[in-house]
Amino acid sequence: MNLSVLHPDLTGRVAVVTGASRGIGKALAIRLARDGAAVVVAAKSEQSTDRLPGSIHETAAEIRAAGGRAVAVATDVRDEDAVRNMVERAVSEFGRLDILVNNAGVIWTQPILQTPPKRFDLMMDVNVRAAYVACYYALPHMVKQQWGHVLNMCPRLHLEPSPGKVAYMISKLGMARLAIGLAAEHQRDNVAGNSLWPRTIIETQASINWKMADRSQWRTPEILCDASLALFAQEPRTATGRQWIDEELLTELAGIADFDRYWCEGRPPAHPIYIDKW
Repeated sequence: MNLSVLHPDLTGRVAVVTGASRGIGKALAIRLARDGAAVVVAAKSEQSTDRLPGSIHETAAEIRAAGGRAVAVATDVRDEDAVRNMVERAVSEFGRLDILVNNAGVIWTQPILQTPPKRFDLMMDVNVRAAYVACYYALPHMVKQQWGHVLNMCPRLHLEPSPGKVAYMISKLGMARLAIGLAAEHQRDNVAGNSLWPRTIIETQASINWKMADRSQWRTPEILCDASLALFAQEPRTATGRQWIDEELLTELAGIADFDRYWCEGRPPAHPIYIDKW
């Protein structure tokens, strides 16, 4: 077991995390800062609400209170100008951009006839188009410095039909195609493109609001944080073009085989629900 890769020294690195006002994005932004990176906390939520608790300002304040560096940038990822500004703020505030995490997402698990075109368009805009636009503006900085990691939070490409989640999977699998295509185009520039997805349900506001089983079936966001940091510990050209599942990444890069500590209730459920092939 190589636990050192879970805590790489990211001093001098700069990361942008979308969807960082709550859930996985917030946990990852805090973790990146804890390991030395300056973080652009990007999301649309500037104020916490009962239904959607958390804001970019709360995340950034928590990072700064712990001694880290962070700036909150209000970003509607559907707006190209807002995404361009997000990247430009990273460079103007911290001088560079090393890590881009496309985490912002919209979920809608309904059949085709319960998914009107407006809902389909929203998922395409937030899940795949926003990730593409962010890559478009971030990549020149990474290519110039010959170092960068792009990580898209999405399932890997597969042929299963995914009934009840067709529109959602179209958008998410577009993110996977973006990651592996970017990897092929920019490995020579020492810029990595990868996707990452949990094997099980993660405790987030989405799993709460959508009533995805219950807390006995959930893992904490820390499993994705550990997996992401283990990936960012690698030289980009040596760890690129992969469609990772969190367990597989942690086993291969950190030698971890026991995942019990990540369960929200401290023990694995009798019959865990796996979502790695959504």
